[in-house]
Amino acid sequence: MAAHRIAVLAVDQVVGLDLGIPAQVFGAARDADGVHHYTVDTCTPGGRPVRSTAGFTVLPDHGLELLEWAETVIVPGVHGDATIHPDVIPTEVTEALRAAYHRGARVMSICTGAFLLAAAGLLDGRRATTHWAYADRFRRLYPRVDLDPEVLFVAEDRMFTSAGVAAGIDLCLHVIRIDHGSEVANRAARSCVVPPWRDGGQAQYIERPVPQAPGTSTAVAREWARQRLHEPVSLRDLAEQARMSVRTFTRRFRAETGLSPAQWLLHERTDHARLLLESTDLTIEQIARRTGFGTTAALRQQLHLRIGVAPSVYRRTFRRTPDVAGSR
Repeated sequence: MAAHRIAVLAVDQVVGLDLGIPAQVFGAARDADGVHHYTVDTCTPGGRPVRSTAGFTVLPDHGLELLEWAETVIVPGVHGDATIHPDVIPTEVTEALRAAYHRGARVMSICTGAFLLAAAGLLDGRRATTHWAYADRFRRLYPRVDLDPEVLFVAEDRMFTSAGVAAGIDLCLHVIRIDHGSEVANRAARSCVVPPWRDGGQAQYIERPVPQAPGTSTAVAREWARQRLHEPVSLRDLAEQARMSVRTFTRRFRAETGLSPAQWLLHERTDHARLLLESTDLTIEQIARRTGFGTTAALRQQLHLRIGVAPSVYRRTFRRTPDVAGSR
């Protein structure tokens, strides 16, 4: 099957990091034989060079004609006038975005790229997000958008928006998961050395500091627990694996992950249950036991809290049939 075609639209004052995210993350999405699932190209209005916020100029290979055939269009974040005066956004840009969406393309924004989608009228009446620091300005300019600055990303129909910086990575991995399932998304995440999944509904403000040096990290305990998700795992067990007191372990664990040990373990069990729902024929009762929930009721409750659906609904939504999986 031909690779899915992605167009990244850069305008003047494009955020350098945001611009590189799609090519890096989608470029890491490959099948078991190493075949790429996506092609990623960059375009600008008129194919002209544009300035980035990182002190370099973008020299694109394409103009806006790229949006005429791309299956997914991504708008990276932008600083400067485009987030203050909508009338400075070139009409050719807003028209090209509207045309891409109306012909059936999936349209995405990273960070303040949502300002361009809103200027094109594509977010009117929709729930969307952007970087929390720009929320007040966004609401003043685009009151018809249902802005939710508390989440990492919003996926609604064929319109996807994300919060700032690293949330763009989360959104790209989410799209890979939708298109090709958890195995491919997790492989891409490992290649990019990032967490395979953070819920879109997770708050933007969670702190995730760089871990301590290996000798003082809780990473060993986390890996130990991942191998025993089907067993009872206590806080004392985890602290012993890290050779720390419970108090020290709890403090360092939260500093490294942004979560308490209990919250982290619950997330790990839920994510493993999702993977089993997608990739195996195990019954929901068997999955509940293998992931440490014990009962289908407990698994159902946690899935509903995390993603708002029951296990059976999640399986129908994300499970790949043999024919579809084999054709990719």
